[in-house]
Amino acid sequence: MLLSRPALTLAARRSLLAVPATIPRLAATRTFASQSGGGGGSRGGNTLIAVALGAAAGAAGYRYYYRNDQSSLPKIASAVPTAEAKKQPLDYQKVYNAIAAIIEDENYDDGSYGPVFLRLAWHASGTYDKNAKNGGSNFATMRFKPEAGTDANAGLAIARERLNRVKDQFPDISYGDLWTLAGVAAIQEMGGPIVKWRSGRIDGEEGNCPPDGRLPDGARPDSQHTRDIFYKMGFNDQEIVALLGAHALGRCHPDRSGYDGPWTASPTVFTNTFFTELLGRKWTERKWSGPKQFEDQESKSLMMLPADMVIAKDKEFRKWAEIYAKDEAKFFEDFAKAAQKLFELGVKFDENAKVYEFKPTNA
Repeated sequence: MLLSRPALTLAARRSLLAVPATIPRLAATRTFASQSGGGGGSRGGNTLIAVALGAAAGAAGYRYYYRNDQSSLPKIASAVPTAEAKKQPLDYQKVYNAIAAIIEDENYDDGSYGPVFLRLAWHASGTYDKNAKNGGSNFATMRFKPEAGTDANAGLAIARERLNRVKDQFPDISYGDLWTLAGVAAIQEMGGPIVKWRSGRIDGEEGNCPPDGRLPDGARPDSQHTRDIFYKMGFNDQEIVALLGAHALGRCHPDRSGYDGPWTASPTVFTNTFFTELLGRKWTERKWSGPKQFEDQESKSLMMLPADMVIAKDKEFRKWAEIYAKDEAKFFEDFAKAAQKLFELGVKFDENAKVYEFKPTNA
């Protein structure tokens, strides 16, 4: 059953994070502001004659008027400018606002497209390999079958199609800029930190698609796999753990990843609860017909992937998870920096590119 989602203060929302028998869907409500982001006639015996030009001029939408003595032409405005008007630069706050306007939808999942928008931005960016110097968000290659059709990107067509509404409103924005900006909007509109963002991504071709296998595999229970994937992007252990804190949002779907369930009781509110749940609950392997995953022993309503459990077991990873579980402000600070870095992987920005800090629409 779909529930209405009244606006709650941040403190009130977090008081609801204890796992209930049935997980409610909560709306992220911002309680703070952004930092700053014709006809002819006769006169004097001279009759004006409207001459409709042929196909070339007619197609251009012009009308010319001549006097019968071929004297001076009257000054009139053409129907179409003689030169293309200079395009105005995109107002990215307006683009952000348009994305924010389509995030919430009671008829979709937990009532929000925010988690799948963030997953799209994450997966479009996380293919970067610093050694091969390719991949990343720059060419938006998930528009093409080789990348769109991978198992890791199952279900992301939902986000891409939803965001085409914004692309129709602002056709000049590149897909890479649109998708990463959607990730920023998702984080902020769901109560997360302000994430700095720059434009400058260009749309590539199918030949720019990176090879499959560059994104983390949730089924791998070993820390070496996690490090191999993230180190190729250029992240260190602290940044890895901070980024994985985004698992506070969303849920897994059997028809997409094969896994099932949310990581937290508030999958549409950005908090540090991925860490508090991971470290504060007892987790046991779920007995079911799907792939190996874990469920909390108490309510059996939350889940963790094998790769998530690595964060609790690896000494260095756990150190940062404990810090973030105790200090949400520190988590927000580190996540914002890591997310900006992630969304910019593989992008060559103009040295004068403006850095934006967008004002959330629910601030």
